Amino acid sequence: MATSQQISSSSLGDLIGQFNGCSYKIDHRDTNTLLSVTLSSNGVFYAQPGAMVAMSPQVTLKGKFKFSFKKMFTGGEMSQSTYTGPGEILFAPPIWGDIVPIYLDGNIQWNVGRGGFLAMTEGVIKETKSQGLGKGMFSGEGLFVNRISGVGILFVTSLGAIIQRNLKDGEQWIVDNGHLVAWNCPYSIERSGGGIMSGMHAGEGLVCRFTGPGTVFIQTRNPEALSAWIAGYHQAS
Repeated sequence: MATSQQISSSSLGDLIGQFNGCSYKIDHRDTNTLLSVTLSSNGVFYAQPGAMVAMSPQVTLKGKFKFSFKKMFTGGEMSQSTYTGPGEILFAPPIWGDIVPIYLDGNIQWNVGRGGFLAMTEGVIKETKSQGLGKGMFSGEGLFVNRISGVGILFVTSLGAIIQRNLKDGEQWIVDNGHLVAWNCPYSIERSGGGIMSGMHAGEGLVCRFTGPGTVFIQTRNPEALSAWIAGYHQAS
């Protein structure tokens, strides 16, 4: 089903769009971001389990359980929340950050890093794919990532703000591991000092070198760095 590509901005950086006869609004984008989705009758929407804040009593909620040894091994989600309209649903990420819509036209596949997936419209396909042992160990995203395809809208979330970088053909951009949200172009793992990584090294000082054409979304805060800061704060107190 084709998806409307309408998107507009209003006050305070709000994002408003439409899909399949339904609509969404992203507001409170000062790190307390909220996604509001209004579904028409029989309109369908999918979200990460636990992301729902509130919803209209007319909305039907079902959980879909998928058993997978791969997901047991990687700690990935085994369930998916499905919402059917009519009515309104409010969604929020588990921690302070932003929410950004990514429009899919059926021609480009996206990769979404660990913790980056929030929700998606009907017509979007989400699969768990291996990105290889080397990237899995050193990119900060784990051995498996979410591979997104199809036609519709994907909603990603972050820790901190989300920065979008569009790369021209052959253009490169280097991202510190742990800051990835979503990307649709290839990358290699390197030491922060330069040079392709060889051998087994600790994750400290590793970066991802992306090569265009494509788009990369990053987050301004690193979850592992935040965890280390919290642990250090508690030890000091």
